[in-house]
Amino acid sequence: MAESAVGLVIQNLISLLVQEAKLLKGVHEEVTSLTREMEMIQSFLKDADIRAEKDGMSNVAKTWVKQVREEAYHIEDVIDKFILHFAKQPNRQKQCLYFLKKIFHITINLKAQHATASEIQSINKILEDIRKRGERYGFIAIEQGTSNSDAISDTWHDLRMASLFIEESEVVGIESHRDKLINWLIEGPSNRMVFSVVGIGGLGKTTLIKKVYDNDKVIAHFDCRAWITVSQSYKMDELLRDMIKQFYKARKEFAPREIDTMKVSSLIEELKNYLCEQSSLVIFDDIWDTRFWDHIKCVFPRNDKGNRIIITTRNEDVAPSSNESPDYYVYKLSSLPFEKAFELFCKKVFQCEGGQCPPDFVEFSHGIVKRCGGLPLAIVTIGGIFSTKAKVVSEWSKVLDSLSSEFETNSRLRSITRILSFSYHDLPYNLKACFLYFGMFPEDCAINCARLTRLWIAEGFVKEKKGLTLEDVAQDYLNQLIHRSLVQVDKEDFIGRIRCCRVHDMMHEVILSRSEELSFDLVSMMNYSNFERIARRLSIQNKVNTRLHGITNSQTRSILILGVHEMPNSFLSNCFANFKLMKIMDCEGAPIDYIPKEVGNLLHLKYLSLRDTKVKMLPNSIGELHNLETLDLKCSLVSELPTEISRLHKLRYLVAYIKNNDVEFNFDFPQAVKIHSGIGCLQSLQKLFKIKACNNALIRELGSLGELRKLEITELKRESGIVLCTVLEKMRHLQSLSIRTTSEEEVLDLQSISSPPPLLQTLGLYGRLEKLPEWIAKLRSIAKIELNWSKLMDDPLKVLQTLPNLMSLCLYDAYEGEQLHIEGGGFQKLKHLGLENLGGLNKLIIDEGALPLLEKLEIGPCSQLKEVPSGIHHLKSLKYLQFGEMQTEFILSMQPDEGHNFGKIKHIPTVTFWRTHGEHYIGYKLGDSKLLKRLQS
Repeated sequence: MAESAVGLVIQNLISLLVQEAKLLKGVHEEVTSLTREMEMIQSFLKDADIRAEKDGMSNVAKTWVKQVREEAYHIEDVIDKFILHFAKQPNRQKQCLYFLKKIFHITINLKAQHATASEIQSINKILEDIRKRGERYGFIAIEQGTSNSDAISDTWHDLRMASLFIEESEVVGIESHRDKLINWLIEGPSNRMVFSVVGIGGLGKTTLIKKVYDNDKVIAHFDCRAWITVSQSYKMDELLRDMIKQFYKARKEFAPREIDTMKVSSLIEELKNYLCEQSSLVIFDDIWDTRFWDHIKCVFPRNDKGNRIIITTRNEDVAPSSNESPDYYVYKLSSLPFEKAFELFCKKVFQCEGGQCPPDFVEFSHGIVKRCGGLPLAIVTIGGIFSTKAKVVSEWSKVLDSLSSEFETNSRLRSITRILSFSYHDLPYNLKACFLYFGMFPEDCAINCARLTRLWIAEGFVKEKKGLTLEDVAQDYLNQLIHRSLVQVDKEDFIGRIRCCRVHDMMHEVILSRSEELSFDLVSMMNYSNFERIARRLSIQNKVNTRLHGITNSQTRSILILGVHEMPNSFLSNCFANFKLMKIMDCEGAPIDYIPKEVGNLLHLKYLSLRDTKVKMLPNSIGELHNLETLDLKCSLVSELPTEISRLHKLRYLVAYIKNNDVEFNFDFPQAVKIHSGIGCLQSLQKLFKIKACNNALIRELGSLGELRKLEITELKRESGIVLCTVLEKMRHLQSLSIRTTSEEEVLDLQSISSPPPLLQTLGLYGRLEKLPEWIAKLRSIAKIELNWSKLMDDPLKVLQTLPNLMSLCLYDAYEGEQLHIEGGGFQKLKHLGLENLGGLNKLIIDEGALPLLEKLEIGPCSQLKEVPSGIHHLKSLKYLQFGEMQTEFILSMQPDEGHNFGKIKHIPTVTFWRTHGEHYIGYKLGDSKLLKRLQS
């Protein structure tokens, strides 16, 4: 990761020197030369990092890489110290020359009287020496932005070879996948079809497909077959020759001799002619190149011979997309469920016991299997280690406790790390640092995606792209990591947004190993108790004995506090006193109740999170943080923001509200914060919520926030509605909007919008509506709508069901009429529908052809609704049906034994009834005897 470190330094250095060069005539040429030297070293470092990943670099060369990396950090420190000091000087012009001298006193002591130009030339000489040493070590310049796949060794072929020869009796948990794929191959239509099996390394993709490929039915069905292992480095001509030879061999024929001298174009023509009259099955195993299918598809003719192609890959972007052709299918292979994983482990470990786990080892075995996370490679490999150990509890306990360190020393476990690491090696450089950042979070931790991407931005990992915000680019980075099977989706909402993610526990081990080996400078208190080493990033985690007041390293740039239950009062004061170059302070969930005024000394701070803390007030010195981009006060106790907030001109994310989980959901939940005038100065803001609409002047200021993507405003009075409408028409980038009135009875007057924000995807309106605003019908991009306490008299579904992209709709006390009607063809994309607290509703009609994609339907309380919704049996995609506080007769009518409406809902997998029990709700499944007993008592 030396290349990444230098890359960040180059960005800072160029920005600073170009700016200051304008004040110092005659140094433009030297600045340009310095920049070129740094960029050349950066290209060498990429080659060095690749060699380090292959374990093929000498210790001398590794030392060179380490020194360059440390020099890069040193440069960054000096630059930031210069900025910190320079910012405090009243006379910028006078001080500039003096501090530029300090910048270039990096490794050589120059005399104070040297001119600035000569100082830059000296730095150039140092960088030139570094570059020349790199050339002596044989490093080559590699173009930035390329992946490392061509440089990876072929060891992967050796590691995966065993997958092709696993006995049927040793395989567990693939039966359903195998049978489904066999059925697709044999029973499908006669046109050409492509199946892509996607999943993380070590999941068993090759093993699965080999069992499919060797199946007797499959062998008999096709005229010819070929298995091609592609991997990261391949030559197209050799691949095509291999395919031809395997086809002829499958038919017990001899391939033409001339193919050995044919060029690629001739080989393609030979294959096309051959396959015109044959039904074929071809496996392309382990593809990494996203262009592979585009290059090879011309070989396979589009005819009625039933040709089948199966691709295995870790990267979903490699797989031909079903959006491109209905004949392309993507099959995402999942981890083994716990029961199957445990069965596989026992087969491997307890062979002498007939595959049965002895009672004394059940708890240990469960812990090991859980840690493997359903990854067959990890289960088999770790199981192999335990199979060699004596069946003694103390011996097993010792091995289990040292498992993490075993990954570095045990040759068997290193195979897991190596196989999983290939995906890391293949990453482009802009994603490597992002991926390693997952090591800042504990093992098996679900990570909020928005938090993660904002941290990446603050770290400087995210590069600007024309036409996109940094947040958009960061989200694209995360999507790439997910598609490459390096990151798992943990939580996704109904409109397709990924809310939480995680990495597999085994991948987490790889990350920690790489972070240490490549000097990512990550220190986790779960693993370290000595903080004498330089630590650019600290992850302070619970269950450690390290004294927090002992952490004083001035070079620390990022601190994340995770799950810490006790923290000395002096900790934050020490941080702000010692870490003056800090850029990130993430205190989410930390046991703190104040922020010292010294926070204003952290000029470089870009990210400050006090989410879910007991902090009640921000010091006025917060206004000194001129580089702050993220201020997260969500679920803190801050009720009012100081006026100095208006000085934070780089702020992109400002969120603050108070949430009391002991209070039942009501109109004022959660509580917004008060903000003073001056908010219009924060013109970089992307997200702003939740703020009180204190006056019309404040609302008008919002019109200056042209970059705003999300806005939530509360306590809006009726007479301020027209002012807000005028402001909203200016917000052409707005994607999410929430508006709440002062009370349930206050009218929300939003009728005067003629041109609503064209990109609006999420809308929440809280308060009485005299009628549904007409502009809602114009929202062609809207995906989610919530109408709460609207008390409409006209059926709002007449308009809402025509919105082409609506995926989630919730109505809470939003309609006072008696009937709702969803017409045929209505809500074509809706996945979630909530109808709650509709006191007057007595009939819900669903026509055939409506709601074709609906997955979840929530109804109730609706005291007047006596009949199951008419047409509910038409909803073939419905997975979850939920009723809250409905009448007894209504519930009994759906029970399996005697309910006359059971036939209408029996096709729905999950039906739940919620009933109050004291201050809590209890959910009952359909047919639950406890529910029936309660209803009949």
